[in-house]
Amino acid sequence: MSQYAPGCYVNAVGLTNPGAQKSAELLATLQVPSGRFLLTSIFGGSVEEFVEVAKLLADCSDGLELNLSCPHASGLGMAMGQDPVLVREITAAVKNAVSIPVIPKLSPNVPNLGEIALAAAQGGADAICAINTVGPGYHSSHAHPVLSNTYGGISGKGILPIGLKCVKEIAEVVDLPIIGCGGISSADDVRAYRDSGASIFGVGSALTGLTSEQMKGYFAALGSDLSGDQNDAQSYIRYDVDMSFTPYNLVENDPVSDDISMLTFDMDIDIRAGEFVFLWIPGLGEKPFSVLSNDPMKLVVINVGRFTSELVKLEPGATIYVRGPYGIPVKPPHGSRAIAVSGGTGLAAVYQIARDYDKVEILMGARSKDRLYFQDECEACCEVSVATDDGSEGYHGVVTELLREKLEAMTEDERAATVFYNCGPKAMVDVAVSVQLQFCSSQQIYSAIDYVTKCGVGICGACHAPDGRRLCVDGPFLQAPDTPRLTG
Repeated sequence: MSQYAPGCYVNAVGLTNPGAQKSAELLATLQVPSGRFLLTSIFGGSVEEFVEVAKLLADCSDGLELNLSCPHASGLGMAMGQDPVLVREITAAVKNAVSIPVIPKLSPNVPNLGEIALAAAQGGADAICAINTVGPGYHSSHAHPVLSNTYGGISGKGILPIGLKCVKEIAEVVDLPIIGCGGISSADDVRAYRDSGASIFGVGSALTGLTSEQMKGYFAALGSDLSGDQNDAQSYIRYDVDMSFTPYNLVENDPVSDDISMLTFDMDIDIRAGEFVFLWIPGLGEKPFSVLSNDPMKLVVINVGRFTSELVKLEPGATIYVRGPYGIPVKPPHGSRAIAVSGGTGLAAVYQIARDYDKVEILMGARSKDRLYFQDECEACCEVSVATDDGSEGYHGVVTELLREKLEAMTEDERAATVFYNCGPKAMVDVAVSVQLQFCSSQQIYSAIDYVTKCGVGICGACHAPDGRRLCVDGPFLQAPDTPRLTG
């Protein structure tokens, strides 16, 4: 996903999902509030596949949206939604297979939208959703296409006039409820869609950059605006979200071990403790990283996949591109003591906390001595305790066992005045939290786990924690959910 102008985006997220069966299992765990409607978007490569997926997901959904309009999924989406006969056939087949509302989502990228809408109605559609993203479009930065897919669907403020036109065309030929979406950010936009013929309204790209609390405030303001004659919700929209890229040249690639490297670049970066950035390699993609040191920018990379394997092989002089920073900076409560528990590359996220604040102790974990890095720099600014699984340096055992011993040695008052910042592999962080909860309250515990951060601006939802908070805008350090203090 990329921003080509304030409030205007292009994306090639595609049709990312864990599969119909797994999706059904996950959706079945949701507790949908009374008075709310869970509309599940489905797609397929044939009429038969649409029906198969619909049957799997009908039991855990209140309605099914038929994606007949994705502009950048080869052989799917828009490719199927351009044929009125096929639209009618798919709609009728799914309608006959399930007992819940069926709502085709139509594309603006066709010359005969009215004909397609009429075909959907003839197939038994209960409503119609319009529109999907426009395009595909193209966006470049530093002479490279930003999207690895090269082309993507256009969304956001720039497509509002197109969405309004399409809804009006549909309303003129069918007598069905219309879900209007595309470019909505304010009550005035909703009113414009209502005037064009829509009765239900979808908001998407306008939520870019909003924390969960800001999102609640936005929808509350939008509801209030629509009850009166106001347009105040517009003030929540983040037109200042920066998704531009800055080039950095690699100065030094210092291997720590066979699969870990420390990369030093030619410029500094303005970043605060807890924030993170995205690194982009054109043609390969981008990934989020915590910055180990900001003057000059220094990163630590562990080879865990295609992107990082290319990073650790970079030679001095190579250029990468950076966007950000993102996330909410960390600021320990005044007068408190902080214990930062790190494993693997998690040290990068906690080092700057120790550097920028007093009374911080880092518990540094690694499998063995040869996988430790930046130890001298940490010891120069705070107390450091090391744990290695094999005992080659410091405490012999995992870092969470060292954490337990530290907590057991503290007084009740000392524990009450301590906050915790955990960062590392999910398994390590989960154990660290369970140990901390035996001695302290959940309000004292903050953890950063990478839940597959993709967009960095809160819109794709890939980095959601189990409770729904998104790591990129609500974190990356998320306070532990309210949990009674454990004992034993």
